[in-house]
Amino acid sequence: MKLLDFFKKKGEKPKGEKPKAEKPKEIKKPSKVGVEKRPIEKKRKVSDLANRVFKFTHISEKATDLANKNQYIFRVFPRANKTEIKKAIEELYGVNVVSVNIVKVRRKRRRLGRILGWRKAYKKAIIKIKKGQKIEVLSQ
Repeated sequence: MKLLDFFKKKGEKPKGEKPKAEKPKEIKKPSKVGVEKRPIEKKRKVSDLANRVFKFTHISEKATDLANKNQYIFRVFPRANKTEIKKAIEELYGVNVVSVNIVKVRRKRRRLGRILGWRKAYKKAIIKIKKGQKIEVLSQ
């Protein structure tokens, strides 16, 4: 029957033979010479307060000029007040807030051809932080 062995699959063994016990292969660990461990960066959890206060950062020409003077502008929800905004900034960015000013920008009338409409009103907060500290505004 040796003549018909070529019909069998390569991995199959004859019925009468017992399978041999295989030795587990040793896994080589990479050497630690010249390998540096990087610290794992933890993702910051955005608190519930920050989600209830901030919409997004307000980016404009004036806002970039104020960033040089340690002042940053954020659009906030209409019901947010100064103390909530201060707590949220300190918690989210880990900086010391010196002052918070709030501006309500009223809605403006816009026209497209014969169609009249309104641009939405919004509330923005101008936040001044302690000298020497910074906020990465564009990283969000």
